[in-house]
Amino acid sequence: MTRLKRSIRRIWQDFYLAIIMIFLYAPIATMIVLSFNSSKSRNQWGGFTWSWYTQMFASRNIMDALHNTLLIAFLSALIATLIGTAASIAINSMKQVPKTILMGITNIPMLNADIVTGISLMLAFLAFGISLGFRTVLIAHITFNIPYVILSVMPKLKQTSRSTYEAAMDLGAGPVYAFFKVVFPDILPGVLSGFLLAFTMSLDDFIITHFTRGAGINTLSTLIYSEVRRGIKPSMYALSSVIFVVVLALLLISNFAPKKKHS
Repeated sequence: MTRLKRSIRRIWQDFYLAIIMIFLYAPIATMIVLSFNSSKSRNQWGGFTWSWYTQMFASRNIMDALHNTLLIAFLSALIATLIGTAASIAINSMKQVPKTILMGITNIPMLNADIVTGISLMLAFLAFGISLGFRTVLIAHITFNIPYVILSVMPKLKQTSRSTYEAAMDLGAGPVYAFFKVVFPDILPGVLSGFLLAFTMSLDDFIITHFTRGAGINTLSTLIYSEVRRGIKPSMYALSSVIFVVVLALLLISNFAPKKKHS
């Protein structure tokens, strides 16, 4: 009887997991299939084609949006990684009470609704007389990326031994040299994970970008939104499929990259 109950429970768990996976990924799979459909109809298969991808790469609007997206994602991830790593080192050196308070404050942007963050940043830019455009989107992305970097670097810092750093200082190494020779190699996996996570978050962000971009700039997410409002084009299926594959690849690299082994 016990074995029967276990078998039924296992079957139910597998069935439940399968339903969840289908619910999450069936729409994406449908979109990818339609991006190779030569027919513009969503209800009829007209044969396999690469024409929508060719049309996508030939579109100046899409290429401009792609350039803006990649540039903003790279710059925001790089700057957020530098600031977030420095902030992590500072927070890690604090006493327990202020460290707990600051970590709680750091986690707020990740728990906060994107629409609240987007509107707040937009109002802040307008209040300081900053016109919305490329730089406001970049600042906004840096702002919401920093907590993700801190979240990635802090666990690695907790694993490092401060005595090794102090030993290097006792042997005559300067603070900067000792940090890059002793501490930085240990936290490098966390830094790289934070960079990739920040890059990924920036790459597919829509809501915050929508409120802080103004009228003179488009990213891939805002371009897709504006195009879909005028009617879905097959090239948008192709573009969305490319974004999905790139984000999936970055997440796989971030999660399955070989970890540094401590001797």
